[in-house]
Amino acid sequence: MTALTATAPTTRPGAVRNRILWTVQILLGLFFVLASGIPKFVAQADAVRIFDAIGFGDWFMYFAGLVEVAGGIGLLVPRLAGAAAAGLSITMVFAAATQAFVMDAPSYSVFPLVLAAVFAWLALERRESLTALRDRLSR
Repeated sequence: MTALTATAPTTRPGAVRNRILWTVQILLGLFFVLASGIPKFVAQADAVRIFDAIGFGDWFMYFAGLVEVAGGIGLLVPRLAGAAAAGLSITMVFAAATQAFVMDAPSYSVFPLVLAAVFAWLALERRESLTALRDRLSR
């Protein structure tokens, strides 16, 4: 007597998780390049107003734009994804602190803190790229 069993389609373990990570990375990467970084490079009125209120001047606005664009692009490069996520997580913690303490608007610090947590999760999930990058740089 033979039993017929239905076989479920098999997928690699973690394939769904990897797709979710890449979806989040692509969306956040595009957001940081197009919606967050580039407006600082073209000196959009809102960005100028915010950085004037911070008191660091235009150079800091361009620096923040550069960090955000570099981080957004890094999220899209597999070898750099972990490092970019870790760097953007740190950047978002500083952005939240700036909102809370310099701009005196602690309610605006919630969004950067949520982003910091998402980037920390991405860095944790992409930690193999962090260790590979460390190993390549230490040679």
